[in-house]
Amino acid sequence: MDDTALQEKLNALDEKINAVYISVEKTRKYFLVTMIVTVVVFVLPLIGLLFAIPAFLSSLNAVTTGGF
Repeated sequence: MDDTALQEKLNALDEKINAVYISVEKTRKYFLVTMIVTVVVFVLPLIGLLFAIPAFLSSLNAVTTGGF
């Protein structure tokens, strides 16, 4: 095999490696966005419920006992 054929194969491999790298970076960004959306949609409401449930139970208790 001569040098030009070897160089062409190396160039083709380099292009394929670059394409794989770009694909992996896009996938990594998608996973990051998915993680952020999961935190915003699931974890933050759970934290809000930590404050809302005691307040609700307190007002419910005040209503059932007849005092405010």
